[in-house]
Amino acid sequence: MNAPRCGILAAGTMLVDHVHLIDDWPEQGRLATILHTENATGGAVPNVLRTLARMKTGLPLAAAGLVGDDLDGEFIRQCLSDDDIDCRWLQTAALPTSMTQVMTNQRNGQRTFFHAHGSNAAFDAHILEGLHSPHKIVHLAYLLLLQQLEKPDPEYGVVAARLFHQLQQKGYLTALDLVSIDDPERAKRVVLPALPYVDYLIINELEAATLTGQPLRTSEGKPDLIQIPHAAKNLLQQGVRQVVVIHCPEGAWAENTNGDSLFTPSYWIEPQEIAGTVGAGDAFCAGVLYGLHQQWGLLETLQLGNACARFNLRSTNAIDGAAPLGELQAFIAAQTAGNKG
Repeated sequence: MNAPRCGILAAGTMLVDHVHLIDDWPEQGRLATILHTENATGGAVPNVLRTLARMKTGLPLAAAGLVGDDLDGEFIRQCLSDDDIDCRWLQTAALPTSMTQVMTNQRNGQRTFFHAHGSNAAFDAHILEGLHSPHKIVHLAYLLLLQQLEKPDPEYGVVAARLFHQLQQKGYLTALDLVSIDDPERAKRVVLPALPYVDYLIINELEAATLTGQPLRTSEGKPDLIQIPHAAKNLLQQGVRQVVVIHCPEGAWAENTNGDSLFTPSYWIEPQEIAGTVGAGDAFCAGVLYGLHQQWGLLETLQLGNACARFNLRSTNAIDGAAPLGELQAFIAAQTAGNKG
């Protein structure tokens, strides 16, 4: 008898953010002074896995993807290893590691980004085709940034759909996250054929609106709690096998194939406590993936996702705000008790 599967393997985008604090944004051809520089891992794979690692649950975690044979690639490997994340499915590409140069203006806090696609552009199905591991969930992100998976497939429509089906045939539960793009036709062409092979779809309201063609905010800019459930149901009808989660800064909606559904508002945080929003969506995703892995109910799962996102906002990077599961659960319990009081 096979041992029950346990753990989460995340595959897809990974990069290094080189964050520079500059004295002011220069005119073209002029000089600006870099006052401080720090490096941080970025992309869905490090953000989700390192948040899960900081939760200290003991859940087996693993990364799959491509980095270059360079200092940035070594930095990613070292950060993942330091958090006890299995890197045996991390491969070395001929391309340099994907990276972003982030310029933060000291005068006004405005950030400007210069991105090099690098090794992420070479991520393809072969990286996961030979995967045999004891993990329970394989989480792929961000589709629509992984160009090789968008290629046509004669049987499945796109390569991504074939890959997800292969993973399910091996016994994995599959999870998918996207990146927001302003190209509905491309998004539908790539994502919709894959949904029948996705167990858990975890996306934001912009991505859900792009896939369904339904505006998910009211004319006042608030989440449309009438249309969001329709969008979730639409995506289930498109083939998602178990759960659709649609999140936004104000809260999150979940619906499963059993007909259960609910909206859970985000946890309040004082504006002065917010150090940054980088990786908040990935932190939410990490909490939701843990709840799904543990087969929690929708309410408990969304509460953990919202708590992870709130704690993430306390840090300027995507990782340092993450907290142990016990601390997150104590926070949730206190908020729940306060709401009842």
